[in-house]
This record gives sequence, structure tokens and C-alpha cells, in this order.
Amino acid sequence: MLRLTPTFDVQTDIISSIIAKEETVRRSKDCAGVADTRILNVEKDGGIVYSWRGASGTTRVGKYDPHTKQNKLLYTFDKQVCISSCSLNREETLLAVSLTQSTQGREESYKPASKCLTLLIEIHPINNTKVLKAVDCRVKVQFLYPDFLRNTVLESHLLLAAEDGYVDQYHIPLVKQEGYRVVMQNSERLVRDRVAEEFCWAQWDSGPQRLFYLTCRKKHTLKCVQFFPDRNFETLFELPLELPSNPFTSVRFVNFGHDHYQEQPNKELKLVVFTDRTGTMCVCYSHPLNRHKDSTYTIAFVHKGFSKTYTVALEQTAISASTANLRPLFIHLGYYIVVYLAGHFLHLINCRQQDLLCHSLFLSGADACVDALGADSIVVNVPSRRLLDIQSGRIYTTDLSHEFLLQLLTSSRPEAQRLAALHCMLVHLGPDQDLEQKIINWISENVMSFDAFDQIQEFILASLYRICYQQSLSLDKVMPYSSVFEKKELPVALTAIPGVKCTPELLAQPLIKGKGRSLQGYWEELQWVIERMKYFEAVPNPRYRTTQIKSDWTKLQAALNSEKKKSFNHLRHLEENTKKVLSMVDTWRLDKRVVPLFQEEDQQQRVLVGLMVDKLREHLNRHLPRLGKKKIDMLVLNYVAKLLELVRHMLESVWLKLKLGPNVLCLKQQGSSEDWAMFHMMCRILEATEGLCLPLPPGYSTLLTVLGVRCLPRHTFLQYVDHGFLKLTEPFVSRLMTDLDNSDGNEELKFSVLKRLPECMEQRVCQLWDHPVSSACISREYVRTRLEKYTKTRDSVKLDRDKTCFRPEFLPLTYLASILSEMEEQATNPFEEQENVDARFVEEIALKQTMIKLGLEHK
Repeated sequence: MLRLTPTFDVQTDIISSIIAKEETVRRSKDCAGVADTRILNVEKDGGIVYSWRGASGTTRVGKYDPHTKQNKLLYTFDKQVCISSCSLNREETLLAVSLTQSTQGREESYKPASKCLTLLIEIHPINNTKVLKAVDCRVKVQFLYPDFLRNTVLESHLLLAAEDGYVDQYHIPLVKQEGYRVVMQNSERLVRDRVAEEFCWAQWDSGPQRLFYLTCRKKHTLKCVQFFPDRNFETLFELPLELPSNPFTSVRFVNFGHDHYQEQPNKELKLVVFTDRTGTMCVCYSHPLNRHKDSTYTIAFVHKGFSKTYTVALEQTAISASTANLRPLFIHLGYYIVVYLAGHFLHLINCRQQDLLCHSLFLSGADACVDALGADSIVVNVPSRRLLDIQSGRIYTTDLSHEFLLQLLTSSRPEAQRLAALHCMLVHLGPDQDLEQKIINWISENVMSFDAFDQIQEFILASLYRICYQQSLSLDKVMPYSSVFEKKELPVALTAIPGVKCTPELLAQPLIKGKGRSLQGYWEELQWVIERMKYFEAVPNPRYRTTQIKSDWTKLQAALNSEKKKSFNHLRHLEENTKKVLSMVDTWRLDKRVVPLFQEEDQQQRVLVGLMVDKLREHLNRHLPRLGKKKIDMLVLNYVAKLLELVRHMLESVWLKLKLGPNVLCLKQQGSSEDWAMFHMMCRILEATEGLCLPLPPGYSTLLTVLGVRCLPRHTFLQYVDHGFLKLTEPFVSRLMTDLDNSDGNEELKFSVLKRLPECMEQRVCQLWDHPVSSACISREYVRTRLEKYTKTRDSVKLDRDKTCFRPEFLPLTYLASILSEMEEQATNPFEEQENVDARFVEEIALKQTMIKLGLEHK
């Protein structure tokens, strides 16, 4: 499930280099055992600071640059020392180290008089060493890596965090000598500021340059200090937390490097904070193992205003086998947080969508195994969302396995797992064309809807959500995410995870301080998200539901059928929306498309496209005005255009998979098994989109009806039409009239289709059918039109019996023919862009019809 990709290995990237450089002093075989390489810290720029024991009994500090793949010696201690903390400044001129008395049985090691000695060493050029602290408690050191606005750096800043419960910031002025040498200026008088005090836990975030710490005065309060490039800092955030009493036996430090000489706790609370630039903040902590041997951990979703405490029942056999470390590992993947307890479970928690448990993935047993991490592995988080395995000396990037998630879609898995895996691949791992193609293939092979959810609806909504969720965290509450929210009652399979108990609680209101520049970027977004959460709790139905436009769509359909003039202005407005959407649809591949879509005017779908744009834009403007109308317009147009492209992409993928060709559009041939599979897939897409009231690309209805008439028995096809599932579009009926001959079966089908058409369409398509009945229809319409325009004020028509072919005793017909002959000379055919109707042809048809009505056709 969790895929770890090694990007650094201490054995191949460092030790081999050390051996190569020192083999002149000792043999390579001896050197390998002496090296004792230990990773001390990973800086913001990715540089890895490490130490090793040299061949001559010294202790050396070096840096590995992951960009150049080169190792650099920074400093050499002439004795073996125990380095518990170390940090290098950005310019690689200053090195801060904390030395401890812990010798682990090495009598030859240097032992400082105090328990911990903290030094500031000038390493380039080597100039002097300054003692910053000599105390009887452990001290952590960390240089700041601010984003400088100027090219010339004249100051370095160092954080010094003591186990006594305080953090100081040292300002170290630098000066250039001889044009290139950068040395400390007045190192005897370094200015320092008190950043934090009286805390029991502290965490450093090197990326955004933030310090989180936990105070334990009256109650636990989480605070955050933001450091700025201009040497200033400010406490911007405070959040009261309900933690177990006495959570720590001593002060704990997170992300201050790794102390190889400090015993790792395995029973006390483990706490870590994760933030993301989109405005999320999650406080994760584990609870001490209780007497029932259950693993309990809490995720406080600060951006959502609540926390969830999960309790997982552990297998007793697994507990008795290894009780060394039952504290879970928390891993941040951005959209997800991974809670991993080796040998027991892996919980992939969605930190953006927490309305339902089914959008998070819980695995246990063999599914939860991560091969690279053993049960006794000591793993810490390092910058850029990577993991450092202390024992193996490897650094990994973390991601989720595509192949494993695809396996979770199989029918043997619970539907909650299948839904979570589907969303994970589409939202977190997308866009990936290969992965998306595999998901479409899976849908085509499992085309029928599942009991708990519709996989086509989920595919569409999750793919659409992916294009907008990174723009603003507030969109999580207003944009469609899953079709399960449209259900009146949630299926039981999606409301609980077997073996996992979830207890939600409201969080105390966080306090965000600061004004102006200090609240820019992440803090501004977090403040806005928290304010929006209060608003969303107060208003009903903040999430846009596609089915909300069904009533408006029904009214518009009635207006289209009746063609009421009062709706024309509204229809024109919707048509303008549709034109904007279709102009954004990917049209450059029009010549390469295999499915005939976007090639006809489909009035109903065009109106539905415009209506969706109108309603979604109105919804976003009402709930998220901060985004601005221009951004909302672009977001909505992209959203609907992506919807049309997504449906087209699904059809093209299945079309190519089935190896269909242009002959699919030929009505003379019976449908093959491949045509039937395509028809079934298109029916399911139609069912899924109609259930959500989503528009389809113009031409979809025509293609579906063509496949229907080829694949279905004639009576079944007409039933599909009568129930409104298949649409008799004008392009389809026109093709039907021209492609099929007038055999008895085809003639019956054409008559059945014609009588189901609206009158206006019937008149247009009837002219395309070369058949006596269609000719009669044309004649009757011509006569009706001419007589309507014939005025009563005209003189009576004089009969010329010599010019008529009718018998004089049948005066009504003769009189009618005379009128038509006279009007023929004055008017053209009423049908636009059609040839004039021959009056003699009309006479013959009229006579034939009259004889039929009088029963004289056989005499």
C-alpha cells in the first residue's frame, strides 16, 4: 500500500566515499568497521549533515549534497565526541553542535564537564569556536533558512532549544573579509531573543520556518511561532488541546535532527503537527496503550473545527510477539495522513473530506505491511515529506502504490474500501493518464452499479473535484465530491469500518494573532478557512448538489417543447454560457476523435450545459465571494468543460478497446457483440449522468439511439423511446429515413418513429423519405399552406375544362385544382430551400386520396 522509494542510502552515498578517501591511511576492510556513520540532521535545502569516526580516532562532520551527489568535510574533532545535535547554516560557514557525555562504553571519548556542551564553530574559514551553552540538560540546535530578499547575507540566525523548556534565537552578524571570506563579527556579544519558554514539547518545521510548542500551565495549549526573513518572529497561533494528563516524562523535540545517544520512548504520548499550503492543519497524537491493548490515536482537524479519535482493536497474538513499540507512525502525504503501526494496521485518513468514514482507507494484516519498515524500525519525518530510517540509514520518499489500489477495486473487497481506493487514485494520485485508463477499463468490465455507490458517478465527480480542490480549501464544503451525498439514506456499508471505533469531538476555537504582513500566505488562508467553517455550519446545504437543478431543468424542457416566447431571453442567456463552455472544450484533436461527438446541435444538452453553469456560478458567488467573480467564472467554465471532455474520454477509451469503426453508424447492419457492449456502457453513463442531472456532450443522444436501433429488437427499441431513455433526435431520424430501404420491417419501423415525433420535426424529416405516404404528407401540407394564404377577396376561379384532366362532373376536385394552379403561378414552395412543388403532382395525389376515401380505388 505505502510505497517507499529510497533517495539516499548512507552505505552507498557516504560510507563508500569515506572509505575511498581514507584507504590510504588504513586498509579498506578496517575502515569499513571504523566509519560508524550517523545521520545528524537534514536541513531545509535537503543537505544531510552526518558524522563518522575517522581512521585516526577523530570525529568528523560532513555534508552530503543530494543535488550534486557530493560529500564535503565540514569539521574535524581531534577526539571522539558524542554529537547529540548539529546544524549547518545556509552559507556553510558556521556549524552548531551539541556534545553530550554519553559514551556508550567508549572510555577514549571526550567527556565535557557539563552534561551537554553547545558550540558555535566557524568552519569556513576556520577561525574560532564559541561556547554557547554548558548545561546539565540536553540542547538542540537549528539554523534558520529564511527566504532572503537580498543577495548579500550579513547575518545568520540560530535556534537553541534546551530541555529545561525554553528556546532562544541567536543573531550572528557576519562580515566579509578580503572580498570573499565571510566570518563572524563580534562573536563575543551575540544578541539573543527568548522565543518560547515553559513548554513540554516542541516541533520545528524547516520548510515554512515555524516552531510549534506545547505549554502545560493550567491546560495544554499548542502555540506556533512564525519566523520571517527580516530576523523578526511572532506568535501567530494558539489552540487549547484536550490531552491525557502528564503526556511526557521529559521535554520532547520533533524535527530537531536525531539524537543517537538518547533513549527512544515507547509508551508515552507521540505528538506531531502537519500543515499544508492550502490551509490545512492537523494535530496528530497517539494515546498510551490501555489495559485492553487497543491502539488509540487522535487527529485534530484544525481547519475543520473538530477532532476524531480512532480506537483500533489489536490482535493479541501480534501484541505478545512484539510489544517494544506500539506507538504509531504518522506520515503526511498532503491530501492524506497515514497512521501506521507495523504488524497491525495502516490507516489512510482523508484530511480534506471527513464527512464520511468511507473516504478514508483502513487496512490490516498483510495489506498493511510496509516491507521497508520493520516493527522495530526507528523512523522520523524529515523535510519535503520524506522518512528517515535511523537504523538502515536510508531516506525515502513516500507515495501510494497504484497497483495495490487497483487491486482493492476487485469484487472480493468491501465496498467502503473500493470507494476509498477509487477516490484516492482519482484525487490524490491524479492526473495520471495510464492510471485513469486502467480505472476506465475496470469500470467497463464492472459496468453495473454497486449496491452502495455508482462507480461511474464517483469517477466523474472525483475527477472533477480534482481540478478545483487545490485552488481553495473552502471549496471542499461547496463543490460536489461524491454521489453518496445525493442518497436519502446512506448504505450501512459506507458508515462504519469493522474493528475501528471513531469518536468525533468539537475543537476549541483557535486564536490567530497578527495583522497585515504577518498573516499573509498560509496564515491568511487558515484564518479564512476557519471563518468559512463557522459560516458553513450556520447555513443549510452549503455543498452544491447537482440534483438541485432538476426542477429548473424540467421547466426548461417543457419550455423547449412548447416553445413559449416568454422563455426566449432566458434561453439566449443559457446559450451564451454554453458557447463559452464549448469554446474551452479540447477541439484541437477534432480530426483524431473516433467517437462522433460535438458534431451536431443538441438543443436540450446545450440548454442543460448553460443551466449548470448558471446554477454553479450562482452557488459559488453566494458562499465564496472572496474568490472573486472572475475566478469563479473561470472555475465554473473549466469544471463543466472538463465534465464534457471526461465523458468523451470514457467513450473513446471503450471505443478503442472494443476496436469499433465507422460502420457503427450504419443502420443497415445488425449490431455485433462489441456494439452491444458499447451500447451497454453508454446506457450506464446516461443513467449515471441523469441521476446527477449532468449534461452530456452534444451528439451523445444520437449515437446512443443509433446503437440502440442496431442492437435492440424493434419493439424493445420503441419501448426505450417511449420511456424517454432513447431520444429521437433529428440527425438520427434523418439517417433512419435515408439509410434503410422500404422493406416491410423497415417501413413499419419508420412509421412507428414518425408517429412519435413532434409535428414540426415530422414535417422536416418526412421529406427525406422516398415513399408514397411521405409524398402525401408533403402534398397535404402544401395544400394547407396555400389555402391559409388564399384571400377571400380574390375573384372566383374560372374553370377551364379543356385544360383539366379531371372529369367535369367532379367539380370540387376540379375547382381545387384550378385554385392551386392559379396560386402556383404566383408563389414559390413554402418550404425553405426546397424545390417548387409540381401542381400536376399535387392534382394526382389529391385525386388518389379522394378516390381512396370514396372507396373507388379498386374500380
